[in-house]
Amino acid sequence: MMDYLIQNYVEKMTIKEINEFALQNGVSLSEKEASLILFYIQKDWRTIIHGNPRKIFDELEKELEPFTYQKMISLYYYFKEKYQNYL
Repeated sequence: MMDYLIQNYVEKMTIKEINEFALQNGVSLSEKEASLILFYIQKDWRTIIHGNPRKIFDELEKELEPFTYQKMISLYYYFKEKYQNYL
């Protein structure tokens, strides 16, 4: 049931939402970075949530600014820990 809700949310996500979340967490994304992050979230959300996202992170590291990448990793682990009981 939770995966169904997550899938529906992820399918409707927009670049605007990605940018707003980033800004709330002290990161300003370029249009390319926001588009890339949205693409990976929508394509690989199951792996990001339930699996090992190392390969995805390695691909993103090549494309994102170093600060953006480090902040993304930090936020990922923070929220993964915070919401682990719900997943």
